[in-house]
Amino acid sequence: MKLFPSGHATHPQWRMAAGLVLAQLRAQMALPEYASSPTLGLLYITDHYAGEAQDILDHLSAELPEVTDWSGTVGIGVAANNAEYFDEPGISLMLCALPSDQYRVFSGVAPLGSAEMAGFEAHTALVHADPATPELSELIGEMAGRTDTGYLFGGLSSGREGALQFAVGGNGNIKGHGAAGGVFSGGLSGVVFGEGVRVVSRVTQGCQPFSRSGAPRQREITEADGNLILKIDGVAALDVLLDDLQVSLERPQEAIEAVRATLVGLADAGADGVRRTGDLGADVLVRHIIGLDPTRRGIAIAEHVEAGTRMTFCRRNAQAARADLMRICAEIREELEPEEQTLAVARAVAAGDAEAAPHPARRIAGAVYVSCSGRGGPHFGAPGAELQIVRHALGDVPLAGFFAAGEIARHHLYGYTGVLTVFTTD
Repeated sequence: MKLFPSGHATHPQWRMAAGLVLAQLRAQMALPEYASSPTLGLLYITDHYAGEAQDILDHLSAELPEVTDWSGTVGIGVAANNAEYFDEPGISLMLCALPSDQYRVFSGVAPLGSAEMAGFEAHTALVHADPATPELSELIGEMAGRTDTGYLFGGLSSGREGALQFAVGGNGNIKGHGAAGGVFSGGLSGVVFGEGVRVVSRVTQGCQPFSRSGAPRQREITEADGNLILKIDGVAALDVLLDDLQVSLERPQEAIEAVRATLVGLADAGADGVRRTGDLGADVLVRHIIGLDPTRRGIAIAEHVEAGTRMTFCRRNAQAARADLMRICAEIREELEPEEQTLAVARAVAAGDAEAAPHPARRIAGAVYVSCSGRGGPHFGAPGAELQIVRHALGDVPLAGFFAAGEIARHHLYGYTGVLTVFTTD
């Protein structure tokens, strides 16, 4: 597998941005280390271009006739190698060279049926979802169950004027799309991959657990009613929260401000909760506190919970987010780097930032990064800072992605996280 060509650009006029992206792609496709005949395009646009989505897809499809399949979505921001376009016009496109018998494109209008899946075993899947879809968590779990690994990666569209997704298969519409031209809204869409497409994926958290001095950071929910946490370690949940925050309902404004800045991390018993380093584990689902119940002394959160679930109070923390992002990049590099390297390979992957260039020696053909729209440049301190961290820690690799209204990894729907997935070479 060769490197995947990728391009990105911003411009008030979408045709100019598309022209810049195409120029980058064509220059890379002429190089020997890049794929010259990719067939799958992963297209992400910011919502500034949402009204021109169909025109953009039609134009790129016409200019890249070798690309027969398309998938992607819209976001408040899009991600690229060493750059992000957040709250501005932007296109990020990566062209994947994968065996045609090792992937299938699907959409909410045309889900994978028995004919499309005949003789095909889904191993993993890239999923884009409309956040307005009813029972979304259940649909994600059901989709994960249709893969033999149970592993999904992706996120929820985050366009401010409605979600849209791209899905085109086989050099034309997917069967069932009718008059739709590859742009639609609602449900899930994406690409399922066969066992021959190997991916390595990690989840990075963006929050830091906290508790009052001397109290455990991870506790157990001992009584719950729907989305209302009633008792934590046998104590009224609201009392535990107020004690940890060191506030009182007698000073309501102070209490409201403290609660608004607080989130709840949930994990199943025995799952990767709070690590020894004090950071959240990959299995923790972070949810908002949506209300307090002074009568029942409970805490309402944006998730149904059950007794026995592990929980921790947490806050968004830029320093913890940076450290955790660097950690997952290092884990991916360590997993992919061979135990023994030739001198040429060692030099290629050890080049400094100024000399770094995408190189097959990294064993990464391309990467998809989906980050929470609540992270991005502002959370990491500067425009493009999050993607600069990825490049510095992972190396200079082709990358595309978007900033989502929720992130998907395995069968879970996350918040305030980043999901980094790389396609590995032989």
